[in-house]
Amino acid sequence: MYVAPPLERVFRPSDPAPPLGETDAMTTDMKSGNGRTKGRGLVLAAMRGLGVALVSLPGAVLCFTLSLVSMALIPIGIGLVTTPYVLKGVRAFANWRRVLAAEWGGVRIPPAYRPLPRDANPWSRTFGMLRDPATWRDQMWLPVDMTAGFLTALLPAALWLYPLEGFALAAGLWRVFPEGYWYGFVEVTGQLSAFGAAALGLVVLFFAHFLTPLLLDVHFRLTQAVLGSGQRALAERVRVLTETRRDAVDTSAAELRRIERDLHDGAQARLVAVGMDLGTIEALLDKDPAKAKELIAQARRSSVEALSELRELVRGIHPPVLAERGLGDAVRALALRLPVVTEVNVDLPGRAEAPVESAAYFAVSEVLTNAVKHSGADRIWIDLHHADGRLRATVTDNGKGGAVIGAGSGLAGVERRLGTFDGVLAVGSPAGGPTMVTMEIPCALS
Repeated sequence: MYVAPPLERVFRPSDPAPPLGETDAMTTDMKSGNGRTKGRGLVLAAMRGLGVALVSLPGAVLCFTLSLVSMALIPIGIGLVTTPYVLKGVRAFANWRRVLAAEWGGVRIPPAYRPLPRDANPWSRTFGMLRDPATWRDQMWLPVDMTAGFLTALLPAALWLYPLEGFALAAGLWRVFPEGYWYGFVEVTGQLSAFGAAALGLVVLFFAHFLTPLLLDVHFRLTQAVLGSGQRALAERVRVLTETRRDAVDTSAAELRRIERDLHDGAQARLVAVGMDLGTIEALLDKDPAKAKELIAQARRSSVEALSELRELVRGIHPPVLAERGLGDAVRALALRLPVVTEVNVDLPGRAEAPVESAAYFAVSEVLTNAVKHSGADRIWIDLHHADGRLRATVTDNGKGGAVIGAGSGLAGVERRLGTFDGVLAVGSPAGGPTMVTMEIPCALS
């Protein structure tokens, strides 16, 4: 028969106070409940430490041994093939420990591995990973993890299990050792000394109550001290900023050259032709009015075409709709000009800074251009929203898939453009589609 659990009593200020005895009983129940919860937390911490110790020791030994052997085989060529795979396994093992440190200890250890080109050959991949400071932090961490890390993870469980041996001796296990048995610093030779072993077990159990969470925290802090980048993170940040600044300068120079080329080959050439036509018209106006009228019409068409090209050029530099109405309306206007059915969903409660809006707009524009040209899609979805201090733009199409960053796809340029603002680009494009390109830029809306 199922019996429903008793409902908790809720007292309001207007209710009469409960009897004194009932209040004491409730307080005792709450304390006992908190005690049970804390006890379960200590046991859970001990079991987690035991699990980490049992897995980390063989894992660290295996990773460290394979790393040394693989790197030693580089001079004869075998290590060029094996080292990237071994170091990738070491990174996976280290990242697993980062996850445990965050989930079980509240200690965040962000990875700082340098990205490698997707099309790198074995030589470039091997030495690219070996030049990465994070690789050598992993290698320094492995011996620490198999020694001090193993002990700090194992001790929480040992502090809870070791007293059981003292209690077992006091319960009669001492008779199995007729010649005596040392439990800690107590020599057990009879029942009285066995009670002394139990007393020592109680002392150890008392300290385990306080030391278990502390030791597990020490284990994760030790992992953070070795795996964490510290000042190297600042150096890595400087390196990334240097690269993104160089990319921004290169992109700006290329953009200026494009504008100059478009002006020279387009609007400028048409305006020069209009000027020449006007000179000819001036000479023919009295001699051949019919021919002059024909040239006037031609000059008018040329001026209209030049004006249209100038508008397109201005739109390519900074669209007026982007400046006047913001990113959402600019992307909607961009979608209207596409030859593919496009749905746009915008959820932006404000506007970002002008450089951020411009970078996001042209990144979306480039991704849409790629989708129209190469994906074979007949439908595109665009989603713009802001959450957690990041502007996120997602472009999804139902095309054939297979899009990758690099390899002349145009997405590498988008990634460089976003990198100037600490943005990131993620591409999911399995063979057969669909393709989802997600762009994020940290920013605040006003």
